Amino acid sequence: MGITEQNVLHVKNLHVQVRTDEGFSTLVQDINFGIQKGKILGLVGESGCGKTVTSMSILQLHNKNNLDIRGSITLQGRELNGLENKEMRKIRGKELAFIMQNPMNAFTPVFTIGQQFVETIKSHTSLSKKQARELAINVMESVNLQDPQKLLKNYPFELSGGMLQRVMIAMAACLQPSVIIADEPTTALDLHSQLLVLRLLNKVRSDYGTSILLISHDLGVISEMADDVIVMKHGKIVESANVFDLFDNPSHEYTKKLLKNRPTLYTEKQPYTYTL
Repeated sequence: MGITEQNVLHVKNLHVQVRTDEGFSTLVQDINFGIQKGKILGLVGESGCGKTVTSMSILQLHNKNNLDIRGSITLQGRELNGLENKEMRKIRGKELAFIMQNPMNAFTPVFTIGQQFVETIKSHTSLSKKQARELAINVMESVNLQDPQKLLKNYPFELSGGMLQRVMIAMAACLQPSVIIADEPTTALDLHSQLLVLRLLNKVRSDYGTSILLISHDLGVISEMADDVIVMKHGKIVESANVFDLFDNPSHEYTKKLLKNRPTLYTEKQPYTYTL
């Protein structure tokens, strides 16, 4: 997974427990991984294995009154675990961006895409409203979103899920963050929209050198996108490897089971392959 000093994001000995009436219950434990600059790390496992708990811990979005988060989470050498909310708000969106699996939940329905895009930029920069709008348009054009000036005038409900997801990726990329956490970014999309979103994520990685933590239960997505992969089961990492080694020579029985049961997507005539 790379030498510690080279990792943009480094998670060490992460242990998360939730408070219950009976005491504390462990959600994830002994989580260790790092992501190098410009690399994509795939995080896979079945639902409930701890993938989202891990990502929320990195983003420091958990309710700290109910959860105990121990361990080290560093971004560009800066410790995130335990930071005050005010400090984390400066980091989230600028240095550490997040892409949700359901784009409808990422936007406020009563404000236009433009209002939300511009506000995101202004909250982290000293740009004027006009400059922020120009930046939004430039970024949308750079990721091949057609007619961005029109898109900025739309309300979220006027766009498809696939289009909203692509706009959300543009928003995440606009300030060139060090790391983007993409939590199941293609789950709610049709196959065509999935391909567009994956190509867009790869373009952001290539253009800006952004590292990506790609969380998915879809091994097809992971095999196409990731450089390295970690596999989680019951809140623990059971295997970590280069993507080629993991798919060609999985060592853990759980990984072998996941690979054996993965679906194969076909077009009407033949398997669909593509180059990102």
